[in-house]
Amino acid sequence: MGRGDLSDAEWERLRPFLPVSNGRCGRWRDHRQVIDGILHRVRTGVQWRDLPERFGPWKTVYERHRLWSADGAWERLLQQVQAAADAAGETDWNISVDSTIVRAHQHSAGARTDPPPAPGSKGAGRDGTPGRDAVAESGRPPGGGGAGGEGLGRSRGGFTSKLHLSADGRCRPLSLIVTSGQRADCTQFKPVLEKIRVPRSGLGRPRKKPDSLAADRAYSNGPIREYLRRRGIRHTIPEKTDSQAARLRKGARGGRPPGFDEDRYKKRNTVERAINRLEQSRVVATRYDKRGYVFLGTATAAAVAIWLRT
Repeated sequence: MGRGDLSDAEWERLRPFLPVSNGRCGRWRDHRQVIDGILHRVRTGVQWRDLPERFGPWKTVYERHRLWSADGAWERLLQQVQAAADAAGETDWNISVDSTIVRAHQHSAGARTDPPPAPGSKGAGRDGTPGRDAVAESGRPPGGGGAGGEGLGRSRGGFTSKLHLSADGRCRPLSLIVTSGQRADCTQFKPVLEKIRVPRSGLGRPRKKPDSLAADRAYSNGPIREYLRRRGIRHTIPEKTDSQAARLRKGARGGRPPGFDEDRYKKRNTVERAINRLEQSRVVATRYDKRGYVFLGTATAAAVAIWLRT
């Protein structure tokens, strides 16, 4: 076991939820060895070709990560790890929402914009089905079409992406979304909340509703407050100065000021600390992945490691 590898206890928590080979494409290389290789790259930021030999062929590790990012396997693993923690009563459902700017390295630019191989083309089988090289690309989430389609853009920080997330009261990410760096935080508030999905240990629907929510002024607008009231979520979001002035100018027609719990808002730093934990992984603090869905898988793999080690 090397530095940063899964311990025996962490592996036993993760092993029951890992994908199983269907036997039609040969046997997979040992999951534990490959996941240790992925986590090594996530932690250190080393290039895939420079992975130590103890993790096996670098291309095998890379392809496993790319496939799991494409078909949502990393997100399902995160949900299952969250479900195990919630069943043990270890999840604090007083959540917070925020975002962070991720500087994009020059290597993250230049993703191909052409669509996946069409039936009958190179990379596809004779019967028209996608070939071996087209498996991940044909099932990947929408993307391409330039930097904007891959979650890359221009902001005050330059060439950047933005990582939007929610975190529980123990500084662990619950949901993650990647957009271009110039996207406003408030536009991704509903997608971030609706992506929270923690399965139950027994019967019942997955849990999606937190006990309470805290966010900063970037999320202070009417549609967001109306959405939270409609879902019955208690929230603490400070009112913007211009919104407060406009309400006061209307007098009685402006309505009552929104409720604000100062003590609850002081605990909003949990999401800031969750961001700090994520950015201890070098490939999350600086984006090297060309594809947006691969970078989301990278951030999700870092989140899985946080849940396993907290």
